[in-house]
Amino acid sequence: MKIAFAYPGQGAQKIGMAKDFVDSFDWAKDMIKVASDASEIDMAKLLFEENDDINITEFTQPALVTACMIMTRALTNEGIKPDITGGLSLGEYCALVASGAMSFADAVRLTRIRGSLMSNTVPAGEGTMAAIVGLDSDVIESVIKDIDGCTMANYNCPGQIVITGKKDAVGKAMPLLSEAGARKVVPLNVSGPFHSPMLKPAGDNLRRYLDNAGLSDLEVPYVANCNAEIINDTSVVRDLLQKQVSSPVMWEQSLRTMKDFGVELIIEIGPGKTIAGFVKKTIPEIPVINVSSVEDIAKVKEALNG
Repeated sequence: MKIAFAYPGQGAQKIGMAKDFVDSFDWAKDMIKVASDASEIDMAKLLFEENDDINITEFTQPALVTACMIMTRALTNEGIKPDITGGLSLGEYCALVASGAMSFADAVRLTRIRGSLMSNTVPAGEGTMAAIVGLDSDVIESVIKDIDGCTMANYNCPGQIVITGKKDAVGKAMPLLSEAGARKVVPLNVSGPFHSPMLKPAGDNLRRYLDNAGLSDLEVPYVANCNAEIINDTSVVRDLLQKQVSSPVMWEQSLRTMKDFGVELIIEIGPGKTIAGFVKKTIPEIPVINVSSVEDIAKVKEALNG
């Protein structure tokens, strides 16, 4: 059976994620130490104690990568390995670790830097994002094409799109999208206009750090966010991660790429079931199992052996 490992993006985080893994396995405690050293954050405190930092982008990103990779290790320790990987925005870093291209320590270190750059490149209040529910992407594109400073951010699944850009431009687009038939238009509580051209300087600055990170040959391919293509060659990874910061996330298209690859089971690794929801709306014929607790590992083994 062809398996895809799929990872959520920012927003899935919660206090206590991966705690049962850390309580159950010594190697998971070791991963917490590696993550703390790489990010210069007390990762156990951030993940497991009540705090507000978990929702601050600079801290959210390395925390979510840490939790997701601990869960991944629990799967691979049981001999459950992917044939292909993919992740939504931040999740692309998890996909790269799971594919063998990037070390866990580098992913944690880079995502703290990425989070800081994404939050601080555009002054507070100048940019924003909004979720558009119940409208086809081509309709949204046609509505916003003449609004300077408003672009597509995430193609999550059919009927769920996120737009991004200058605050006034997104504000201008929102009522027009409601008039065009959107079921819901919801402003997002975010610290910047993520995945918009306004963040190009953030991607350019991130490139310096990407260039200093070692990359290995991919053991299995992954699907890149900014083009929804299957990547087999590590040499393009830095370019893709640089571009990803300011480009739309082609997640719906990425799921279709996985289907075309022949994926028969998607394992969503991480807290929440965001990816499962997108799968069910995009490629409902492919089953998806969420792994966010130790007991979920048994469910995966049962599905694979059944």
